[in-house]
Amino acid sequence: MSDLPPIQAWVEHLCTTLGVDSSAVDLRALLDMTREVAHHVDRPAAPVSAFVVGLAAAREGGSPEAVAAACERAADAARAWEAS
Repeated sequence: MSDLPPIQAWVEHLCTTLGVDSSAVDLRALLDMTREVAHHVDRPAAPVSAFVVGLAAAREGGSPEAVAAACERAADAARAWEAS
């Protein structure tokens, strides 16, 4: 069994299963972004937003920096959504 926290172990397993480089998964940025979406938009919008962030990051090359930037833009959009 892994010494990693359950969520990190799951992410590592999922990345291996799907053939994704786990270094591109910025878990903190994704969790922060989904929290913002759930709080400012709607809770069910959080996983869909994570999927869209993944598509956007992939379009930009899929680097950890692309993931972080897409998460930041999505979180900003969620905060602006509630304000509108």
